[in-house]
Amino acid sequence: MRKLLWAALCLIALPAAAANLDGTKILQQVDRNLEPESYESYRKLIDIQPDGTQKSYVLWTIKKGGDKILALFLEPASDKGRVTLRIGDNMWLYMPEVGKPIRITSLQSVTGSVFNNADILRIDYTSEYNVESVKEQQGQYVLSLKAKTGDVAYDKLTMTVDSKHLLPVTIECYAASGLLLKTLHFSDIKDFGGGIKRPAQLETDSPLYKGYKSVMLWSGLKKAGYPDEVFTLNYLPRVQELRK
Repeated sequence: MRKLLWAALCLIALPAAAANLDGTKILQQVDRNLEPESYESYRKLIDIQPDGTQKSYVLWTIKKGGDKILALFLEPASDKGRVTLRIGDNMWLYMPEVGKPIRITSLQSVTGSVFNNADILRIDYTSEYNVESVKEQQGQYVLSLKAKTGDVAYDKLTMTVDSKHLLPVTIECYAASGLLLKTLHFSDIKDFGGGIKRPAQLETDSPLYKGYKSVMLWSGLKKAGYPDEVFTLNYLPRVQELRK
């Protein structure tokens, strides 16, 4: 009788524990742990071909709020001075040799890598996705995320989060058809100072690009504020003046 009572209590307790998990709050905290609301940083993108050949890019990036981000290309020389801007779901590429911004899409890649423009110009996940479900298993939270609109790069995400640090471990990115497009792997948690402690490395692979791999490395990440004027099309030719 006692065993039956104990089993019944366990069955009651499990749903209650699951109900106490607030997936939206977890996702909001993941956003803030990954990066401050407004910041600047340097990133190195390394694209690795199946034969081992590599090509790298260095970007200076600034972000404001949950929906504004731009990146200035510093290397290679052929791309130096180019700027990408994202405001919400809208993205542009400015090339000095053209002299005006060109519209780009989230699924395109300005570097031609496994990272697409949505990965390179990442805004807050809570700006793009709703949490459909959350569960806890083996010291991790698993969040199932659904895109708020049809304009984002991925229709669904499965985000595995370290429940201690509230930082992502992996993110599986899916199309509306259910096709797995890529998996993002976060590693090398680093203390950047100023209360910012997050993975310094992001690696992605895709079943659609077998043998190809792209790596993103962070450095110099710090809180910084810039006026809204900076995140406009008219300001893109002057972005280089901001970098000190």
